[in-house]
Amino acid sequence: MYYIGIDLGTSAVKLLLMDGNGKVCNIVSKEYPIYFPQPGWSEQNPSDWYSQTMIGLKELIKNVDKSQVAGISFGGQMHGLVILDENDEVIRPALLWNDGRTKEECDYLNEVIGKETLSKYTANISFTGFTAPKILWVKNKEPENFAKIKKIMLPKDYIAYKLSGVHCTDVSDASGMLIFDVENRCWSKEMIDICGIKEEQLAKVYESYEVVGNVTEEIAKELEIPNTVKVVAGAGDNAAAAIGTGTVGDGRCNISLGTSGTIFISSKKFGVDSNNALHSFDHADGNYHLMGCMLSAASCNKWWNEEILGTKDYAKEQENITKLGENNVYFLPYLMGERSPHNNPNARGTFIGMSMDTSRSDMTQAVLEGVAFALRDSLEVAKSLGISIERTKICGGGAKSPLWKKIIANVLNLKVDMIESEEGPALGGAILAAVACGEFESIEGAVSKLVKVTETIEPDEELVEKYEERYNKFKKIYPTVKNLYDELI
Repeated sequence: MYYIGIDLGTSAVKLLLMDGNGKVCNIVSKEYPIYFPQPGWSEQNPSDWYSQTMIGLKELIKNVDKSQVAGISFGGQMHGLVILDENDEVIRPALLWNDGRTKEECDYLNEVIGKETLSKYTANISFTGFTAPKILWVKNKEPENFAKIKKIMLPKDYIAYKLSGVHCTDVSDASGMLIFDVENRCWSKEMIDICGIKEEQLAKVYESYEVVGNVTEEIAKELEIPNTVKVVAGAGDNAAAAIGTGTVGDGRCNISLGTSGTIFISSKKFGVDSNNALHSFDHADGNYHLMGCMLSAASCNKWWNEEILGTKDYAKEQENITKLGENNVYFLPYLMGERSPHNNPNARGTFIGMSMDTSRSDMTQAVLEGVAFALRDSLEVAKSLGISIERTKICGGGAKSPLWKKIIANVLNLKVDMIESEEGPALGGAILAAVACGEFESIEGAVSKLVKVTETIEPDEELVEKYEERYNKFKKIYPTVKNLYDELI
């Protein structure tokens, strides 16, 4: 049998076809535009998602026995606001996760409603990217559109609706809306009231591996697949990617070194840190996860090499870096502000510690180390909750650097595992579909068979000790310069 994973990303939809043995049979990617109507605004048309997904699906399965397609599931960009009217037509373009127009609404939620109250109701506090402040923005700025709302959906769930006819979401994606009671895995009645909406305007919530329905007759006919093909709830992109890397169960960790950076920690226990420095969400495996999200990770290295040094030969710039743990230059990687653990949009990238003998390689090393130190900031918050972590998977473009992986292993004092297949949320979606269709008994059972470690970087005791000293200096820099950032903006 075949299982399809649909990763609805910000710039493109990636579709993956997997067989019952976990073999990836085909991958297709289709792009769509992003619109920036005003500075700081970011929107997309859900019709573009759907049309490109359908084109991609036809291409994905054109050379296989279509009668063997059994299930479809999803990963997808989180937090986006899709609103439908009484005819299930999209009312306005979707506001995306990286849309920054909701500062006023965020301030209202965090300061008037209060962070402590928000955390009590949802296990999180408000960020401009989250869905609840977007709903309030539409209510405040576009009351005529707010009055038309019949259904409120997330991006990937709009595609699930178009395929199945079911208004659905899953616990992991719903966790990022700031309307969801993460601990009890249900909508928060208090947050519904605060947003001025009704529970019937929200989709039905499923676990990520649950079947929401079958494809509609129209979809079955158009794709030439059986009308028994199951549509499975799926997960938010980070939770789906965690399934794809085997980051499930208790105390498992995955680090993503993409444009942004995340440290994702799965847990069987619900937990929230005292400052809400980490996001506390439901996981796609039926449990929970904590996630630290830094806004600039591999993008820091790209900026440094391409914009400052004027080169795309990243490897060459790292060739002369040999004295790890001995660098006197520090870099704070806050080029776009920072989310975890500081939640400070005004923070900025900062070099400190240069002297007349500072070299080009020292600066490059500081950038790599700065990202690793910032990831450790989030790891330390997780450890403060009693979570014990000994190793992590690693993925993303930055993970292609052997040096960077070595730095991360020693700064975080974790064994770093590389895996055989790195297809992210699309693979996670396909695995969720396979579990829902009975190909595997459980998520943990599936990933134990399908996710294979190919290489492990072990921390070096001497280097760990050196980086411990360096990290203790690094973590003093942000509190020292924090107030300056507000004056610089």
